[in-house]
Amino acid sequence: MSTHTIAALQTAPIFGDVEANLDALEPHLEGLRADLLVLPELFASGYSFLDRAEVLSLAEPVAGGPTTDRLLTWSRATGGMIVAGFPERDGDQVFNAAAIVADGVLVGCYRKIHLFGFEREVFDPGDSPFPVHEHRGLRVGTMICFDWMYPEAARTLALRGADVIAHPSNLVLPGWCQKAMLVRALENRVYTVTANRFGMEDRPPRPALHFTGCSRIATPRGEAAADAPADGVTSLRTTADTVLSRDKHIPSGNDVLAERRPTFYENGPTHGA
Repeated sequence: MSTHTIAALQTAPIFGDVEANLDALEPHLEGLRADLLVLPELFASGYSFLDRAEVLSLAEPVAGGPTTDRLLTWSRATGGMIVAGFPERDGDQVFNAAAIVADGVLVGCYRKIHLFGFEREVFDPGDSPFPVHEHRGLRVGTMICFDWMYPEAARTLALRGADVIAHPSNLVLPGWCQKAMLVRALENRVYTVTANRFGMEDRPPRPALHFTGCSRIATPRGEAAADAPADGVTSLRTTADTVLSRDKHIPSGNDVLAERRPTFYENGPTHGA
């Protein structure tokens, strides 16, 4: 079967109250059946950490942590794969990560490679490649939030065979990502699922952060298949067809991946050098 249901859930956690945030999501997942469900970045912990010690106090191992355990339960109920952001602790290191689970099994973890703003002060940078996991015939690639700014992230996932890019996010820039993800979907001929959060976190001395909501699912044609409003818990759902995501041809007949010429892209001189 080439068609799959893909979904996003837009939420707004209470900073630091992991158990309450996990419990609050339960009613919104009732009856939600999807082959892929994407939740926001750091969806149960909150985002605006004051320092590394605070991150460490809320960070969890990917295997056996309370957030992953709940995700495993939810993935059995939804019948598919779930990709969701959380702070991962691994020894003395802590990562802005995404757990990837399917049918009650932990299948992977991605650690954010491109850290945004103050994240560079409190998280370790990701240390593993962009992953693609297949579940029931759907190939899912994962990146997190600010990875959108780097076209190489989505392109790498497409080259590794992704049909859809799961994109947990906590976006604060004014709509830039939501616009850019239409282009990322088009230029790579993949579906993208950006699950953003909404609301505000005001944690002095950090500036107050206003999250933009407007979660979006985009198609390989660069069109918005489903959009959320700027505020409010919202679920988005659409159908992804792998026949479309695996056909890299555009109307001219060009294959946008096969006709790449990377010899002319890589390791060129720095501007001004």
